[in-house]
Amino acid sequence: MKDFNVNLFVWKDLDEEVRRRILSRSESDIESILPAVREILEDVRNRGDKALREFSRKFDRVSLEGIPLKVQEKEFEVAEESIDGKLKEALERAIANVKKFHSMQVPEKTGYDSKSFKESLEESLKEIEPGVYATERYTPIPSAGLYVPHGRGSFPSMMIMLGIPASLAGVKDIAAVTPPGPGGRIDAATLVAARMCGINSIFRIGGAQAVAALAYGTESVPRVRKIFGPGSRYVAAAKRLLYGTVDIGLPAGPSESAIIADGSADCRLLALDLMIEAEHGSDSSALLVTDSSEVAERVKGHLEELVTRLSEPRKTFVTDVLSNYGGIIITQSIEEAVEIVNDFAPEHLQLATKDPFETLEGIENAGEVLLGQETPFSLANYAIGPNAILPTGGNAKTFSPLSVYDFVKFSSIIYLTGEGRRNLSPFVIRLADYEGFQAHAMALRERK
Repeated sequence: MKDFNVNLFVWKDLDEEVRRRILSRSESDIESILPAVREILEDVRNRGDKALREFSRKFDRVSLEGIPLKVQEKEFEVAEESIDGKLKEALERAIANVKKFHSMQVPEKTGYDSKSFKESLEESLKEIEPGVYATERYTPIPSAGLYVPHGRGSFPSMMIMLGIPASLAGVKDIAAVTPPGPGGRIDAATLVAARMCGINSIFRIGGAQAVAALAYGTESVPRVRKIFGPGSRYVAAAKRLLYGTVDIGLPAGPSESAIIADGSADCRLLALDLMIEAEHGSDSSALLVTDSSEVAERVKGHLEELVTRLSEPRKTFVTDVLSNYGGIIITQSIEEAVEIVNDFAPEHLQLATKDPFETLEGIENAGEVLLGQETPFSLANYAIGPNAILPTGGNAKTFSPLSVYDFVKFSSIIYLTGEGRRNLSPFVIRLADYEGFQAHAMALRERK
């Protein structure tokens, strides 16, 4: 393509400013829109549903006048009848795998299963020292808001990735939001996927205004305690501004990927896989990091041919990404490639090396790691089982993939016998005296 120029960087020749720009990807763009997003949040907070309808007309070019913001039962029925049987089968296959993987994350119940509370508690208590016992008990978070994007395509897969762990965790009140299409319609497959996941409360709103509605509550949209789901930079900015008002969960902004490859990799497959996350949007990021200049040049050539086979807007998304927030980096060794990727901390990482298991040993920061070229991002995004909602923006250094654990909380359960309390008290009294907490020590000294 005449106007398409894949970024090709030689890492050792780059100055620190260029390196910083590559590693920061679209985070600087998020910073630039914070003032505008702040106004949207305040407007929704003050005017509720009226503001949501106005923003839908302005940003989504959809009029919701006279249409309830909440999806009605009839719409679920129509969606069920309208989707192709083979598509439904694909949804069922994906749900089965996602459910199987996430079922392994459901914590063991303590004190509120079919046994009596006392029986369950006695079985789970661990003796810390004689007469001193402790365990943990989990309970679901009271409510959750799920953000399912739609602006750059339909994403029933995101409904599955959000809905399955929320349902398995036992969250009582789940509200999903997704941008409306023409006439206020919601993607049929997304509605069917929601119903398969046990989610019935869906609202036809998107963008920063949808995040605000979940955080503050409106006449139609219930306020929730925690918000999940990926979205555009406007959604990411809204979450950042609402930190402290609502639990925003893991940072899931514009899509990003990295591939580490050596000379053994199939260059055409590298080019194909590099486009996967890039086609999500122009603010995505996709990097190939390789120690082979020959691989870099061959992949560049394949990309220039493969991109011509994409239709709009995917073609523009891919070309924008690979000439802006992405491209190819040539390193002096695979070890240097690993260092760069650990600093980048990508959402998605593929290891296309001769021995990906060996390369994996050096990887510390990545939302997910796919081993070998038989494991493209496409399969992981939809149906392998592990969650495809992953930390972005370098947050894989401290955050984990979305899981059942995000939808539950734990309480420590502690029990002491009289003997246990008497044996431990002298040591605690000494510590309380040292720190000057007189009431702490008194409460123990004056017990018999």
